[in-house]
Amino acid sequence: MQPDWNLGRLLTGKSQRSASIYGEKSIGVIMPAHNEERLIAKTIGAVPGFVDRIIVINDGSADRTLEIVRECQQRDPRVVIVNHGVNQGLGQSIVSGYLKSIELGLDITVTMDGDGQMSPDDLPNVIDPIARGVADYCKGNRLLHRDVTNTMPAYRLFGNAGLTFLTKFATGYWQLMDPQCAYAAISRRALAAIPIDKMTRRYGYNADILNMLNVHNFRVAMVEVKPVYGDAISGIKLRSYIPRVSYLLMRLFGRRLIHKYLVRNFNPLCLSYITGMALWLFGALPFAIRVLYVYLIAGMEFPQTSFLCFILLALAGLQILLSAVQYDMEDNRDLFIIIDNERQVELRRGAATIETIAAPALKPRAPARGESLVEPVER
Repeated sequence: MQPDWNLGRLLTGKSQRSASIYGEKSIGVIMPAHNEERLIAKTIGAVPGFVDRIIVINDGSADRTLEIVRECQQRDPRVVIVNHGVNQGLGQSIVSGYLKSIELGLDITVTMDGDGQMSPDDLPNVIDPIARGVADYCKGNRLLHRDVTNTMPAYRLFGNAGLTFLTKFATGYWQLMDPQCAYAAISRRALAAIPIDKMTRRYGYNADILNMLNVHNFRVAMVEVKPVYGDAISGIKLRSYIPRVSYLLMRLFGRRLIHKYLVRNFNPLCLSYITGMALWLFGALPFAIRVLYVYLIAGMEFPQTSFLCFILLALAGLQILLSAVQYDMEDNRDLFIIIDNERQVELRRGAATIETIAAPALKPRAPARGESLVEPVER
């Protein structure tokens, strides 16, 4: 598939379609690739012509991936190669791609895997909310697609559900779904504001970047994308992946509370979280252990007083934690927008604004100042 590229505009870094669809905004795609010799050429060739740069990160591939990418570069001058001599992990590949995007001055940067698991037909859906000034980060959601149960393996659906719950706490985006979907776009403004070079180098980087965006009060949009698996072979081992990412999410939750609600701007909900967890860990749990030991192991009379203390502390801790979650959801309510297909069409036609996209689920927020991209929300 020959990309729709106007060589005469190479010096300006713009394609004709990019200029006509997204004005003067330059679009870039970063594409991590590790041992993807079977699919990388097909994936690069499928990138639409309105994309100005295709940044391919060869992450220490041991096969012909780098050679094939260089051949693609000769046919398509949009291709930019970032080469890792040794494998450094998916997260590091994303970081390297983002840093190259900043160096090239791209206005909107999209992540697409090199294994063909992301449909290029969904690129406009992911880019539009940022290009139209609705959000500074837009991520895909495969679970909204009508064919997801027939396409996504059952074990992935199950694991996705569990990690989604923990990711809500870690990121503060409580309406978030399918956080493991790497199909996402980010504005140059957001990319410059967050410490992207400190992002985790392994799996879990999706939650890490969302955590950074929330701490800086950037608005995130979510759109439907098609789940694609095809011939790709996943390198994820669930037995190690889920515990490792779960631990990372708990760390990110603590980081968000400290940086957003203690360091940057004090909010008592942080104290509510701490108090509720303390009542469970240092109050209810010790009494529960004592009840089990005295009654089941030592065989003594049932300790009614200890049991009552456990019940009271557990209920008090649960009530405080639920209140903290409610305050947390309210504080972050207008930082997340779900854009369905109908509103996506309105957005593309220019018939939708931030007010109409946000209503009725979210409170309207004033349009961004200066550039058409959205300003971080001031607290």
